[in-house]
Amino acid sequence: MDRLQALKVFVAVAEAESFAAGARALGLSAPSATRGVNELETSLGVRLFTRTTRQVRLTDVGRTYLDDIREALARLQDADDTAAGTATMPVGRLRLTCPNEFGRIYVSPILTEYLDMYPAMTADVVMVDRVVNMIEEGFDVAVRIGPLPSSNLVAVRVGQVRRVVCGAPSYFAKHGVPQSPADLAEHQIVDAAPVNTARDWRFAPGKGQFAPVSPRMIVTSIGAAIEVARSGWGLTRVLSYQIGPDLEAGTLRTVLDAYEPDILPIHLVHVEGRHAATKVRSFVDLATKRLRDITVLRGAALHRD
Repeated sequence: MDRLQALKVFVAVAEAESFAAGARALGLSAPSATRGVNELETSLGVRLFTRTTRQVRLTDVGRTYLDDIREALARLQDADDTAAGTATMPVGRLRLTCPNEFGRIYVSPILTEYLDMYPAMTADVVMVDRVVNMIEEGFDVAVRIGPLPSSNLVAVRVGQVRRVVCGAPSYFAKHGVPQSPADLAEHQIVDAAPVNTARDWRFAPGKGQFAPVSPRMIVTSIGAAIEVARSGWGLTRVLSYQIGPDLEAGTLRTVLDAYEPDILPIHLVHVEGRHAATKVRSFVDLATKRLRDITVLRGAALHRD
């Protein structure tokens, strides 16, 4: 088996977690797939899989190698597509999922730009504040905020966000600025439920890790809580991207930044390698560039006290 075919077999077996299933995906026999992987391991001098009678699992070296080989095969496919003239204009329907407010503020403008660039494309966007199963629900791309579980999907980091306490300048002028989480007990709080179900807000460990809050108002959406805070009535707690335009305009300011918990990464998640259609790669390329250009998603400190 030649080296390129052996690499394709390796990826197929890794994704299927089975020599037989990986072989079927490529139209090969199970012994051929096994022989190809064995030859690859021998040439590398490392074990890529651990094998038992019940399962096949990647080793640590195998997981790293899989990421590199997927990228290499994707580049090769791009070169083939370009030579064949099939990658110049994406065609079809792109299915995307993202959190509600992130989609409204940041994804929608990128998506309209993408559709203007490629008139033969259409898009379905599901904005929902839960983690969906991309494969089972048929999505091409997803925006993920927070730590990522291990998976066979590829993640491109495009930014980061903070969990912040914020209020309007008029509120601080009237009620003062809290200097520690404990001071929140003396301030008017508007909270969002069920997103923020806990009445204790978590802050940085070692700096007053929890602060009990007694909201005077509880609303059912982040957008409503932000609107109340924008009006100058009280303080609320959100992810920094949710108030990005307000931070840049100065209509809201963040406080207690020294007590913020760890930042949360933002990733674009998608299928890579030969499973990634031109429509996916072209959208991910555009979205990565646009999102990385947004100041608030770079973790910049805008209008903090």
